[in-house]
Amino acid sequence: MAKVHPTELQVSGPCSMNSAGKETFTIWMKSLVCHTNGCTIFDSKGQIVYRVENYDTKGSSEVHLMNLHGHVLFTILKKKLQILGCWNGYRGNFTSRKKEKSSFQVKKCCRILRGDLVCEVRVGFNKYFMVSLGNKKQGFKIVNSGGDIIAEVKQKQLPTGMVLGDDVLTLEIEPRLVDLLL
Repeated sequence: MAKVHPTELQVSGPCSMNSAGKETFTIWMKSLVCHTNGCTIFDSKGQIVYRVENYDTKGSSEVHLMNLHGHVLFTILKKKLQILGCWNGYRGNFTSRKKEKSSFQVKKCCRILRGDLVCEVRVGFNKYFMVSLGNKKQGFKIVNSGGDIIAEVKQKQLPTGMVLGDDVLTLEIEPRLVDLLL
């Protein structure tokens, strides 16, 4: 059976570039913490670089993006009373009691004529769109307002052509998008 990560875990920086200059990550839709909901993100060397944890129930309104050591980089909160769904991302360990402007916002979108648009992402004055690559299993891409692909998520495939399970994804991302957030 193919491994998602190596047996020895090492701390590394988040950047791993492929030949196209994009950073490549593996997303394993499993939490490292028992009895929680989340996912683990590995760099191209198989080293853990990020964790996403929920600590509550699967449909929770609060999620934390952390580094390997558990330091919260972003808190993502679901905005209440939104019909289609809206999430705000705040730097650090954020509580809703603070009055702070969000670092980014994700809004679920609905298109009647073209069913490919999934979400709109705003980071400062920049606007990005998450677009489906086809059916749910094929993945999605993130494009800027000019239509340039900034990131792409799809099911992980080994060089031999073997596709790993539904819970293992590949994320290729432009380095400038990571720099924009972090």
